Amino acid sequence: MTMPKPIVLTAGEPAGIGPDILLSVATKPLPQAIVAVSNMQLLRERAKQLQLDVKLVAYEKTITQHQPGMLPVIDIPLTEPVLPGKLNAKNVSHVLAMLQMAGSKCLDHTFSAVITCPVQKSIINDAGIAFSGHTEFFAELCNTPHIVMMLANQQLKVALMTTHLSLSKVPSTISQQLIIDNVKIIYHDLMNKFHIAHPRMLLCGLNPHAGESGHLGTEEQTIINPAAKMLREQGIDITDAIPADTAFTAKYREQTDIVIAMYHDQGLPVIKALGFGECSNITLGLPMIRTSVDHGTALDLAGTGKASSDSLYQTILLTAKLVNSNEQSI
Repeated sequence: MTMPKPIVLTAGEPAGIGPDILLSVATKPLPQAIVAVSNMQLLRERAKQLQLDVKLVAYEKTITQHQPGMLPVIDIPLTEPVLPGKLNAKNVSHVLAMLQMAGSKCLDHTFSAVITCPVQKSIINDAGIAFSGHTEFFAELCNTPHIVMMLANQQLKVALMTTHLSLSKVPSTISQQLIIDNVKIIYHDLMNKFHIAHPRMLLCGLNPHAGESGHLGTEEQTIINPAAKMLREQGIDITDAIPADTAFTAKYREQTDIVIAMYHDQGLPVIKALGFGECSNITLGLPMIRTSVDHGTALDLAGTGKASSDSLYQTILLTAKLVNSNEQSI
């Protein structure tokens, strides 16, 4: 049996907890080999600060299994030394180089999947580079015009119709075509990556009470429900707009495989409340597997030893499962 290729992990914002949780998870037994894209000296200094016994080695293509306490590294230079918790715009090029390296090496099949630790979007934009998130970065890298952001844990899957967008722009962005395109991506990946034979999807409304028959907004009547009807006519199991304040109750969760929220803070607070630190972020629609942790850079915890690696560990388990199930189905 051929061993799956390693999963590549980017360390994220160097001043944040990405290096910490990456080093921490490397000490644990893992189902698949991992390779870090980071800076070797940064990881060495952070391991010493955290008193973690991790042997850092240069990545070699012969690596096939994970050895607890050992972390293969692809070394990406830093512009300036890193102080935990202190952002530095001069190291933004390092952050973007990590993402470029990891994504490219997945596209050429050197690695089986990419997992990203959190970046600090504000400092990237402060450096003069327009950056709205990993999801959009990898969509551009892969030349994939339509992608969908999904978070998943043991209890729930939530996909987003819009991602990192200001709330004021959401209503004008929602269209019948957007809903149809995104739902088809979700449907395809639930079947082909998660192997759900007949995905059942619940669609949230945009307005309170799903518009209350047009009294609280008309998007449900004019956009969302007509799009859902067209999707059902194509054989896709999806509801009309359900009021978001009841869509996540146990009754509905038992009847669906995924809840599709109209915007970021409609869906993600619910799944994170059900299990923060146990969620994984999955980008649907890419020609590769890309996942991430469910939290941010936590600058105040960097270098303190207080950052939990639970989300990263769960994400590695999920990613390895996706990699193996997809390789077996090819």
